[in-house]
Amino acid sequence: MDFFETLFGLSPDGGDGSTEAMWFGAIAVAAAAFIFRRRIIAWVAARQK
Repeated sequence: MDFFETLFGLSPDGGDGSTEAMWFGAIAVAAAAFIFRRRIIAWVAARQK
C-alpha cells in the first residue's frame, strides 16, 4: 500500500500504510452513503418527527 508515496513522492505516514488505509476507509464510507442515501434520508426524516 504505497501508491501515495509512488504518485506524490511523499511519505506522510512513514511508509506504514495508514494514510492509504484512511483514504480507502473514507472512500468506502462515501460510497456507502451514496448507495444508501434514500434509506439515510428516510431514517433522518423519521427521527425528526
